[in-house]
Amino acid sequence: MEDPESSFHVLSRRAGTSGIPIDFFEPAGQPGVLVVGAVVTMKNRQTARYLRYTDAEKERFRAQIRAFCDSIRAVCRIMDEAGKQRVGLYVVLDGKERILQGDVFGAVARVSEMHEKATRFLRTL
Repeated sequence: MEDPESSFHVLSRRAGTSGIPIDFFEPAGQPGVLVVGAVVTMKNRQTARYLRYTDAEKERFRAQIRAFCDSIRAVCRIMDEAGKQRVGLYVVLDGKERILQGDVFGAVARVSEMHEKATRFLRTL
């Protein structure tokens, strides 16, 4: 997968217990940092409603999502890709000399859990 913002980028299509697509990448310029993440795509009706919001309402909506992500200790990124609103949820593995297999498996489990919680949360908005 080509990504100019990372040194390498791998997508596992069915990872973890929930079988969701999970990204693994190293941000460019940050050697030794591994980011494990997943993307939650908002439903079509949610995206349509979001697009009708005023700028202030959009910012309030984003603030709710960021507050939720903070509550589950997820690094998040709200993005617009291909006309869809998406929320990226990430676990950052760094501060170690070596990242071990157990660390990666633990991050995949956390991302799977965060994905499930975020999906449920977005349904309530």
